[in-house]
Parts: sequence; C-alpha cells; structure tokens
Amino acid sequence: MTSSSDSARRTDRRPGIAICAYDVDDQGWDLVEDLSGQPWSPTGARTVPVTAADPESLASTLSAHLQSGDCRAVLLVGRNHKSGGFRVQMRAENRDLTHKNRQTLTGPGVARTTAPVADIVRALNAAGLSVDASSEAEDDIGSYLLYRVLSELPEGPHTPAIGLLRAPLPADEALIRKGVKAAANAIASHL
Repeated sequence: MTSSSDSARRTDRRPGIAICAYDVDDQGWDLVEDLSGQPWSPTGARTVPVTAADPESLASTLSAHLQSGDCRAVLLVGRNHKSGGFRVQMRAENRDLTHKNRQTLTGPGVARTTAPVADIVRALNAAGLSVDASSEAEDDIGSYLLYRVLSELPEGPHTPAIGLLRAPLPADEALIRKGVKAAANAIASHL
C-alpha cells in the first residue's frame, strides 16, 4: 500500500536533499515545524529525512537514495568535538569504523566532499552562527559515512552534493535547526 507522503514525494519534482543526523544517541533536532507533519524544505528543493541507524544500514540507505535519483544531495549532521562552533568537514579518510584499517583496499586514501563548502560557510555566517571549514576528519561514524557515501557515488554527468555539518557541543535544538537550514539552503541553491 502506498502512503500519501510516498505519492506526494513522487509527484514533487524538486530535487531531494537527504538530511541525516547519523548518531542514534543524538536526536536533538527535528525539521518538522508545524502540525502538518511535513518536514521543512529549502527553496527549490525538498528534504528527505533519514533516521539514524547502524552505520552499515545508514550508508546503504543514503547510497540508495542517490542511486535511485530520489536525492541529488546528502547532508550528514553530527557533533563537532574539536571546536566550539559549527564545522563543515571537507574530506574523509579511507578508514573503517575501528579507524585502524581501510574501508576498502581499492579506494582512494581520501575523498573530498562535493558540497559547496564556501557557500555553506557563508550561509551559516549570514545566519549569525560561528563556523569554519576543515580538512581534519574526526574518528567517528560521520567521517566513516562521508567517505562511504562519496566512494559509492553513482557515475553520471551530475555529481551529487555530499557534505558533513558538525554542530557544536552542547547545542540546543533551535541552534542546530538554524545551522542545518542554512546549510541545506546553500546546497539547494546549487541543485
């Protein structure tokens, strides 16, 4: 049986942005703003919320959204353990979840994000948020997922925008929502 939200998504021709807070222990934000139950969407795009799960399932789900054409972008959202503001992670290393071995023996050592990093930083600054961009990866699920999704991108003429936004610790739901919206708007402007 097809739900009304599934059929509405199929008829909505705007490009999709999968937004995923990947840490199952950190569900401190929600993009559903009103009683409609529909998630917020940036101008010109639609959000596809992806619920946190184990890393393998999550990587498969995100890759499936990209391969099916349902989404043209992925925004991973996690926590920044290295500074007090938001951080856009610009690359991920080929490391498994233990951070001791490579994810894949044949993949590159480093994968660079395809999201518009400079535009995301400008958007967060314009929203009054402290943000920086860094090539330094963190040893967590976010870095694992970023590399995995980037390395499994479908081949084709249009490269999906894949990015990782790290929110400060501690951050309240309103602050995280504000940062996620600013980043999603910046990504949507390129789709």
